[in-house]
Parts: sequence; C-alpha cells; structure tokens
Amino acid sequence: MLDAQIKAQLQAYLEKLQAPIELIASLDQSAAAAEISQLLTEIAALNPKISVRTDGNAVHRPSFAIAKVGEAARVHFAGIPLGHEFTSLVLALLQVSGHPPRVEAELIETIRQLSGPLSFVSFISLSCHNCPDVVQALNLLAVLNPQIQHTMVDGALYQDLVAEHRVMAVPTVLLNGQPFGQGRMSIEEIVTKLDAGSAVKAAEAINEKALFDVLVVGGGPAGASAAVYAARKGIRTGVVAERFGGQVLDTMGIENFISVKATEGPKLAAALEAHVREYEVDIMNLQRASRLNPGELIEVELENGASLRSKTVILSTGARWREMNVPGEQEYRGRGVAYCPHCDGPLFKGKRVAVIGGGNSGVEAAIDLAGIVSHVTLLEFGDQLRADAVLQAKLRSLPNVQIITQAQTTAVLGDGSKVTALTYLDRVSGETQQIELEGIFVQIGLLPNTDWLKGVVELSPRGEIIVDERGQTSVPGVFAAGDASTTPFKQIIIAMGEGAKASLAAFDHLIRAA
Repeated sequence: MLDAQIKAQLQAYLEKLQAPIELIASLDQSAAAAEISQLLTEIAALNPKISVRTDGNAVHRPSFAIAKVGEAARVHFAGIPLGHEFTSLVLALLQVSGHPPRVEAELIETIRQLSGPLSFVSFISLSCHNCPDVVQALNLLAVLNPQIQHTMVDGALYQDLVAEHRVMAVPTVLLNGQPFGQGRMSIEEIVTKLDAGSAVKAAEAINEKALFDVLVVGGGPAGASAAVYAARKGIRTGVVAERFGGQVLDTMGIENFISVKATEGPKLAAALEAHVREYEVDIMNLQRASRLNPGELIEVELENGASLRSKTVILSTGARWREMNVPGEQEYRGRGVAYCPHCDGPLFKGKRVAVIGGGNSGVEAAIDLAGIVSHVTLLEFGDQLRADAVLQAKLRSLPNVQIITQAQTTAVLGDGSKVTALTYLDRVSGETQQIELEGIFVQIGLLPNTDWLKGVVELSPRGEIIVDERGQTSVPGVFAAGDASTTPFKQIIIAMGEGAKASLAAFDHLIRAA
C-alpha cells in the first residue's frame, strides 16, 4: 500500500515517537477493512514502539484508533487516511505518543481546561484540501484533553452516515451528535467556539496593544508580503486577519508561482505565516475589521468591539466567492449548493449536478466533476464559454456533460433539507426552464471584501479599493494591495509584489511625515 519512498519518509518521522502506541482496528469483511489492516501492519513494521490490535469494538467498521499504550483511545479514523489526510495520520501518531505540538502554550492550556465530554465527528473527503486542518485540530484537542474524542469519517466510504446526517459539504463537524461547524476551521476558531470567554479575553488583549507604525489588515499573500517588508525596516508592525492565508487556503493547485513548479494553497499559506513569524510582527488572527476611522492616527475597529491604532494602514482584505444571489441559495448552502468542487465533489458520486459559470474555474470544475457524478450541466450567462480553448475542448469531449449558454440562474429549489432542482431563464427565448439535480457548484468569480470601507475610501464600481501606482488610497496614510484593490490581474505573485510596494510606500510616508 505504501511505496518504498513514503515508507522511508514515514520511518524517519516515527523516530520522533515519545512513548509506545497501539493501533486498534475494528474490522469487518469489506475490502476497505483489508486495506486498513494492511496499512496498520506496514506502519507498525516501521518502528518497534508501534503495535497493532484487531479487537477494537468501534461503532464504525471498518475503522481504527490510535492510543498510547495503557490509555483509552480518543483519536479514531473511520476510513483510510491517505491522500490529503496522510499528514493527519502522521501527526496523530506522533502527538498521541507525546510529541509536543506546534501550538502556543496559552492555547494548549485553554484546551486542557475545556469541560466535557465532547465527542466530535468530522466528515471529510480524501480530495478535500480544507479537511486536514479540521481533522488535525480535532485530533489535537482529543490528544490534549481526556474528555474529548474525535472520529474522522471518510464520506465516500460511509455513504450511509452521509445520508443519515444529510452531509452535502465537507468538512462537516458534529459535536455530541449535533451540527457544530462546516468548512475550514483552525484550531483557534474551534476553541473560540467552545470557550465562550475567549472572545472577550481576545478583545481585552487587543485593546491594550500599543500604537503601530504599520498595521496590515488581511493575511493573504499581499498582507504577508507587506508585513515582511515593513518588519524588515525595524518598525512596529501588526497584522489583523480574519484568517491568515486568505483565499489561498481555498486554492487546490498552484502551478504559476514562479520558482515553485507546483504547490497547494494550504502549504503556501503555512509558508507565508512561517515567514512572517520570523520577524517581530504582532499577528492577530481570527479578527474581522468592521470600520476604518481616518485621522492623524488611523483607527481600525474590529467586530469584537476592540480597536487598534496605527500611523499607517495597508488594506489587503482580499476577495470571497461571488454568490448567485438568487432565492434558495443561502437556504441550501452546504445542503447541495457548494463552491469547492475538489472538496465536495466526492459527496455527489453518481448524482446529477450543475456548474454555474463558463470561465476557467467553471469549466475545470465541470471536467473534474464529470469523472465522479452521473451528469453535469454547465450554465453560462453569456453566449459562449470564456474558458481557455484547451479546457473547452476537453469539456466538450466528455459524454456526460451538457453545456447551456445564454442561461441566467433564477432560483435554487429544494425539499426543505436538500437541493432538488434549479431554474434558469433562457435569455434567447425568454422562457424559464427547470433542471432536476442534487448539487449546484457556483464558479462565477470573486468579490472584494470591501463592504466595510464604503464611504471611507474611494471604491471602484466593482467595489475595489482605488489605488495609484504606489498603492496609496484616497485617504492619506492608508494604502491597499492585492485582490481588494484595483490592481489588474488577480494573481498570487502579483498580490505579493503589490503588498511589498504598498509597504515600502507606507514606510516612505512615515519618513516624510516624521
């Protein structure tokens, strides 16, 4: 199952095991059970501190648990954690054995003080690049607190559970059998939801922050670049971000980042954060800006009630998925309406779906989904697809894909629990048509995260922050960079360059204002 290269790499990692652990299998007669058995046997052969038992009595079969010898198992895998989840498996092996996690001591103490019992179940797909963060966070909670348990469930393997809990998007997390969260969540976000007092404590700590020379709002590529360039000048630099990494976290494959042949969004986001942390930058994650107050000292108010002051501000708030804004979209979001085909596609195996949007992202989504679902209908508002010719040719060669142009989606229909159909307006005939289906993947571009800036800085008709060649906005001392600005060509590498430029311009502004 594991090739020689992976075994060699895994064996090297397993040298970090602190104490003996055991892999406890709960098996049945399925092919998946045989694969789990083989995987556990191969892992155990790599280090004498690992043993295997097959007397597990878990509810989910086939599955396995990881436990320190002599302790009850709290980390469970109902599935075969390969693909994107292989890292989750490796970290679980190490952390259960006692290897220290790379988490701040204050957060660890908060986790240990959480009261239980707390039983988490996370539904994932092995092709989901957002799922590992959630799995690894919940595993660590279970490792650190004996009142917490976590079971990862591969939705493709446990279709009955997916149907029972009406899971139509991953990752989906249940806590004690009830919905807890959906989508990417960091360990800090999860703990904040569990610890009611954490938000208050965070606001109090932020209010006590000293004046910044440069405050970066947003933690994507532009914000990270701006923070590094500012910190290298030796000035007091802060980053306040709703989630560090931004839209990059939702990007599957990156093949146009010069000097790096190929990488994935979460890996690049982790590298960005690690680089920023090499400097004395005050990172305030999971904080959303709500208001900008210009002045001699610029104030940024946060949704939690706290506020920060700085001599200059760099706005790099990025963008979010553009929504259809039709009846039913919000009601069935996560229940058939999805925005990530890589993550949620496997949950629609054998079903009928639609893709909204005929650009590169829409056509690529339709191509990927065609290999999983029974049928794909691609709807494009214009009179022709906008994707690259090579992608269009590939799409048209697929037998289970229908392309409809001049189609304006008008509503999402459902039965109260899941999507059942959509309606669209035929822009040629003027007639309304209905398509019976079970999933809708929206791929119609991005919107800048600038709603909170309306009436404060000058915005373009598209809602982008208008900047000059130096990244300066209409407000003195306030600069902007990345996808939230009018800089053309929304690319990671361009955002990084614009972030650096805005940071240098902010430093120049500080010098001239001194």
